[in-house]
Amino acid sequence: MMNIKIERLNHLFMEEISRILMTEIKDEDIKFVTVTGVDITNDLSFAKVYITVLDPEKKESTLTALKGASHFIRGKLSERIDIRHTPELKFLYDDSIAYGERIEEIIGKMNENQNDDE
Repeated sequence: MMNIKIERLNHLFMEEISRILMTEIKDEDIKFVTVTGVDITNDLSFAKVYITVLDPEKKESTLTALKGASHFIRGKLSERIDIRHTPELKFLYDDSIAYGERIEEIIGKMNENQNDDE
């Protein structure tokens, strides 16, 4: 069972990082980034930040830009969230949305084939 404090911090970090990306980051490569989740380790030393982008072709350049801005984002988080140690941020692309779309596509094809057989 996940610690309730960690769950709250995950949600709070997700909201604050989204807010920072929308309002305070000027880099054009980071436009249209959606934070889909945050997973903070139990010792609060690292945080995996899962993101998606509107244009999948810009995935790599966006991740590179976020890696460069991670110290700035971490500094802003330390100002906004009152915890002793702000975790190191690692940005990862969230493939779960594309995976879900692929599953729906496969199920749709299976249903079409089933209807054709009847």
